[in-house]
Amino acid sequence: MNTVEHRTNDELVAGLEKIRSAPSDDGVLEMIVRRPAVDEREVLEIATLSVADGLVGDTWRGRGSRHTDDGSAEPARQITIMNARAIALFAGDDRDQWALAGDQLYVDFDLSIDNLPPGSRLRLGAAEVEVSVEPHTGCHKFADRFGIDAARFVNSSAGRQLNLRGINTRVLTAGEIRAGDPVVAVFRAPQATPEPTAS
Repeated sequence: MNTVEHRTNDELVAGLEKIRSAPSDDGVLEMIVRRPAVDEREVLEIATLSVADGLVGDTWRGRGSRHTDDGSAEPARQITIMNARAIALFAGDDRDQWALAGDQLYVDFDLSIDNLPPGSRLRLGAAEVEVSVEPHTGCHKFADRFGIDAARFVNSSAGRQLNLRGINTRVLTAGEIRAGDPVVAVFRAPQATPEPTAS
């Protein structure tokens, strides 16, 4: 796979303001990526989201999950969505490099915990997905492709709050999606209340 120039921590911090200004209500589906095989990517203009299979033609079901007892695919991690401003910060404006992150959907939309708590729902084109409670964190592949500073950045407290590595979702309503489709928050779940600490 291609490689990108790794950003320094100072460059990443300087990009936070632009990420924080992403739309919180009405956004745009900037890019759709299908993963037909390990380390393979196909950028699509049109795709179908399926309740059973996630993004049709993707390897989500076939690759399974280390998070399930039997190794089967995990519905809560069916579709991964990343903020387009975040991936542009990590990979640059060349969209051919965005797909290296391994996510399927890239949106110009505020994916922060404050804006989209787990249980919230997004409509993308004709489909609807629900935000999972399971976090999407930077792994060694992400560090290899975008640099150790980027991996630390997405896993920092600010990075986790903004969900800079993206969010896991599952398909609630099947339908066709197209690059350029609106992204709309149709339901925002209440935020979890922190457990009280013993005095």
